[in-house]
Amino acid sequence: MLKPSLIILLFFLTSCLALAQDVEALKNVTVSFIETLPDEQKSAVEFDFSDSLRTKWTNLPLGLAPRSGVKYGNLSEESKIQFHKMLSTILSSQGYLKVFSIMQVDDILHEIMEIAYQKGQMNENTIKMIRTLDWDYGNYFIALLGDPEKDDTWGLKFEGHHISLNLTVSGDKFSMTPLFLGSDPAVVEVTQYAGLRPLSKEEDYGFWFVNTLDDDQKAKATLSEKVPGDILTSPGRDQWIKEFKGIKGSELNADQQKILHYLIEEYVNNLDHPKAEEYLGILHARGMDEVYFSWIGSYEPMKAHYYMIHSPDFIIEYDNVGFLDNANHIHTIWRENGNDFGEDILKQHRLAHQH
Repeated sequence: MLKPSLIILLFFLTSCLALAQDVEALKNVTVSFIETLPDEQKSAVEFDFSDSLRTKWTNLPLGLAPRSGVKYGNLSEESKIQFHKMLSTILSSQGYLKVFSIMQVDDILHEIMEIAYQKGQMNENTIKMIRTLDWDYGNYFIALLGDPEKDDTWGLKFEGHHISLNLTVSGDKFSMTPLFLGSDPAVVEVTQYAGLRPLSKEEDYGFWFVNTLDDDQKAKATLSEKVPGDILTSPGRDQWIKEFKGIKGSELNADQQKILHYLIEEYVNNLDHPKAEEYLGILHARGMDEVYFSWIGSYEPMKAHYYMIHSPDFIIEYDNVGFLDNANHIHTIWRENGNDFGEDILKQHRLAHQH
C-alpha cells in the first residue's frame, strides 16, 4: 500500500502534468485559429503582452465601449469553426454553451426592443438611442496578447456585451479570471426563444440555497442594504473585497454546505474539467467552513436580489436588478484573489526565471 505522503506527491505530479498538457492544447488550438486569419485580421488581432488592453475589461455593449481586436462577426466560416474549437478547449461544454447563448440573447434583445417600438411601447428617441448600443451576435471582439507560438507568456481576451473572458498563460500554468457572464433578459419572455435562460442555475441554486436557511441563519446572511445596481467588483471599482460579510460556512449544516457547494460548482465548472478541478481543489483544501455567503434583496424570483460567495481565495458575485427593476437582467463574475489577469502566476514565472 502506498504511503499517504507518496499519494499526495503522485497527485501533485499528475496535476502538474495535466496542466502542462492543457497549456499545450491551448497553444496549439490558438495557433491553428491564427493560421486561418487573412493578413489584415492577423494584424488586428495581435497585441504586445504589455499592452494595457490585457488588464482592462468591461461588460458594456459595443456602442458604449468600443473594443480592440478582430470582430467575431467578420470572421470567415473557417475562422469561426476554429475559434469555437478554442473556446471549447478553454471552457467546459456548459461554459461554452452559456457563452454562445449570451451572444444569441444579444440578437434577441435587439428584436425585443424593435417589437416594443412597433407596439408603441417605446418612442422614437428611445429606439434611436437603443439602436446605437449595437446589440448583435457578431459584435464581440477577440484579442491575442503576445505570441502563443513563440512566447512563454501570452493571453487571450474575448469580450463584448455581457461577456469578458480573460485567459493568461505563463509557462505551464494559466489563469481564467476575471470571468464575467451576464444575460439581458435573464429569461426571454417573447419571440420564438421565449423561456431561454442562459444563466438559469446561477439564479435557481442561489434561491435554493438561501431558502434552506432557517430564520436566524437567513437574518445573518441577509445584509440590510439596497440591492446593488451592479456587481461590486465591476470595472472602475476595487477588484477585491477584503471584508467578509454574511453567514460563514461553519454555521451551516451539512446539507446546506452541499447546496452552497453546488452553487460554487456552477461557476467553477464553466471551465474545462482539469482547470475546474484545480479551483475546486483550492476550495476543498481550505474547506467550506471558511466560505461566506451574503444575500441582499428578495427571496423570490423576478424581484431584485443579489448574492456574494466569498472566501480568502475567490469571489463570486451575482446581481439581478434590471433597468426596469424587474430582476430580469443578470450580471455574474468569478475571480481569484491576487490572480486576476494571471497576476500571481506571472509573478511566480518571473521569480523562477530570474538570473
